[in-house]
Amino acid sequence: MAKENLIGGALWEEYSHKVSERMDNPKNRGEITEDEAKSLGCELVVADFGAESCGDAVRLFWAVDPATNVIKLARFKSFGCGTAIASSDIMAELCVGKKVDEAVKITNIDVEFALRDTPDQPAVPPQKMHCSVMAYDVIKRAAAIYNGVDMSAYEDEDIVCECARVTLSAIKEVIRLNRLKSVEEITAYTKAGAFCKSCVRPGGHERRHFYLADILRDTLAEMERERILDSAAAQDFAAMSLVNKIKRVEAILDADIRPMLVVDGGNMELLEIKDSGENIDIYIRYLGACSGCAAGSTGTLYAIESVLREKLSSNIRVLPV
Repeated sequence: MAKENLIGGALWEEYSHKVSERMDNPKNRGEITEDEAKSLGCELVVADFGAESCGDAVRLFWAVDPATNVIKLARFKSFGCGTAIASSDIMAELCVGKKVDEAVKITNIDVEFALRDTPDQPAVPPQKMHCSVMAYDVIKRAAAIYNGVDMSAYEDEDIVCECARVTLSAIKEVIRLNRLKSVEEITAYTKAGAFCKSCVRPGGHERRHFYLADILRDTLAEMERERILDSAAAQDFAAMSLVNKIKRVEAILDADIRPMLVVDGGNMELLEIKDSGENIDIYIRYLGACSGCAAGSTGTLYAIESVLREKLSSNIRVLPV
C-alpha cells in the first residue's frame, strides 16, 4: 500500500500548480452565444475536436472581429480529464487578442509552456502531452471554419511527433546533417520522442503512422546507398548521374563561388549540365549585380570555371546564358 501511495504521490508532483488551478477553476470555460458575439461586433465561430485515443473532446468558441480578424473573446467546453480542461483553458486565453492567422501559430508546446510554474519544469507528465495537442488542433479547426478552408490547409507536412510538432522532413534533415545514429540523438536535437514516446516505436501510448526507429533505419540506409554510389563515381565526374553532378556542382558553388558574388550584390544559378562529347558544359545565369557585369564573361567566369575544373574535371566549360 505504501508503494502505491509513493507512486501516486510522485505522479501528482509531475503536474504544475497552474494545471491544478486551471482544472479546478478554469477562467475561460463556458460558451459564447450568437447574441453576445453580435454585441461585440463580432462573428461567432464554434469548432469541435476530439482525441480518439482517450475519448477527450473540446469545443472552442471564438468571437472574431470581421474587420480586423482579431479574436476578441474565446471560451471552451471540454469533456475529458483535468489536463484537457487546463490545456483548453490556457489555449483559449492565448487566442484572445490575436488575429486568426496568428492564433494558428500557437502550438501545443506553447500551451504546455504557459502551464508551467517555472520555465525548466514540465507542466504535465509526458503521457499527458496529447491533451495539449488536442487544444492545438481545435485552434486549426476554428481557423479553418472562419476562413472557409479545409483543416488540412494548416498542416502541409507529415507530423511524426504530435507532442513536439516535429515533421518527417525535419527529422530526416537533422539525421542527414548531423549524421545521427540513434533515436536518443534525434530526441536531443528535435525533442521528438521526448514526451509520450508514442512516436519512438510501435507499442507506445498512441498508434502513429511514422516511428523514429523506422525513419532512422531507412534514412541511414538511404545515406549509405548514396555514399556507395558517390564513392564509385567520385574519381570520374563524367561518370556520375546527372542528379549527382548537379549536387556536386551546387555544393561547390555554395561553398566557393556564391559567397564571393553575394559580397558584391550579385549571385548566380545553375541552369543545366550537358555532356557535349569532349567537354562537360555547365550553363549558368548571373543574378543581381552580376547580371550585365563585364567581368561575367572575363574574370568572374574564369574564376568559376577554374574552381570547378580543379575540383571536378578539367573538361568542364562554364557557359553564361
